[in-house]
Amino acid sequence: MFQDLDATLAALIASELSLPNVAVSFATPDDQFPPSGVSLPAVDLFLYDVQENLELRRAEWIVEQHDDGAASRRRPPVHVNCSYLVTAWPSDSSPNPSQDEHRLLGEVMKVLLRHSRLPDNMLQGELAGQEPPLRAKVLRESHLQSLGEFWQAMGGKPKPTLHYTVTISVDISTPEELGVVVSEKVTTLGPMAR
Repeated sequence: MFQDLDATLAALIASELSLPNVAVSFATPDDQFPPSGVSLPAVDLFLYDVQENLELRRAEWIVEQHDDGAASRRRPPVHVNCSYLVTAWPSDSSPNPSQDEHRLLGEVMKVLLRHSRLPDNMLQGELAGQEPPLRAKVLRESHLQSLGEFWQAMGGKPKPTLHYTVTISVDISTPEELGVVVSEKVTTLGPMAR
């Protein structure tokens, strides 16, 4: 499902980014970036944190009635926050790489800010038709303890970043058949015995 989220984000950025010929990558933004197959300029969305969204946790079962009168139940999906570190990588031939990097990051930020939820027509694979709709948050607080330590661990120089989080639903259960639903109760009373 992470690959479906990556494909959804790549489609969204490719369709709305105002700058031409920008690659979208999901590689680790280390000192070896860009990996082979990714040409610059590029925007990189590095999935760095995955956590359950406890605010959306539901304990009650979901009961579904079928046309034949039977019913099944299943556990509710688990809502998961997928947090990305978004960076921009200008072309190697750029005369002003810092300016180009900032322009690219700003244009990507505009695309992401337009959508507090991911558009239905962009959803790929398992994400299509998810309920509730996939919520997105841009410019939120990082889950990284220290951005400086992150860049040091990556072996690269610090870069301007955006923090972007999408909440997806993960279906973890198989429906459990309950049988036929009782929809009425009939009580028959007979004569009273003396």
